[in-house]
Amino acid sequence: MHKSRLAALVIDCQTDDLEPHVRFWSAALGYEADPAADTANGKYTEFKVPGDDMKVLLQKVQHPSRVHLDIETDDVDAEVARLEKLGAKRVEKVETWVVMEAPSGHRFCVVRQQRPLLAQNGNEWP
Repeated sequence: MHKSRLAALVIDCQTDDLEPHVRFWSAALGYEADPAADTANGKYTEFKVPGDDMKVLLQKVQHPSRVHLDIETDDVDAEVARLEKLGAKRVEKVETWVVMEAPSGHRFCVVRQQRPLLAQNGNEWP
């Protein structure tokens, strides 16, 4: 058995300077950038969200700008296998997460647990 749930909305920005995009999305969403969050050398900016809400991140990327979802889980390999059975394709393993593609063509990531209440609020899968 393992658990998973929607973890984050990731706004991918094809840019060399993330700061103007942080200002825009901060104002658009009403969330402050979190200076305490690890930015991986300026590649990511995380916004402060209320309580156990889904994370919202900006990510500096080389591919065209888009939005993708992260699914958090207590067992990345089991969740990837479950999603493959549903028709998703594994695209690439990156550090501790796996980039996948849904049958619809949308990219998403399966990541390790990001928020504290996964055990209480996650979906349980055999």
